[in-house]
Amino acid sequence: MVVGTGLIDLLIPECSSLKEKRGVLSRIIRRTQNEFNCSIAEVGDNDIWRRARIGFCVVGNDKAYINAKMDHILKFVERLDLAQVLRSRIEIMSFDDLMEGPVEEGKYD
Repeated sequence: MVVGTGLIDLLIPECSSLKEKRGVLSRIIRRTQNEFNCSIAEVGDNDIWRRARIGFCVVGNDKAYINAKMDHILKFVERLDLAQVLRSRIEIMSFDDLMEGPVEEGKYD
């Protein structure tokens, strides 16, 4: 299993209220979810009008595929041109080695 996570810091210069900010973020999040079928949400800078931080996650079984999908998500958010991307960070983790150990029966088995 391969998990890709990302953070995007945004600047929304036209916003003059939290209501406007939520509208812009809602469009970014909805369009990204529809295009890529990923988990995405606002994760920081919640009370700052012109700044936002969104986090997203993609899960799959091929590291190259996850890396490409993460890059496409970053480019997609930039091309929406609803907010300026200030900085972005992605991290890809592989859990293959954890899956090969002995399976322990637990409380829920």
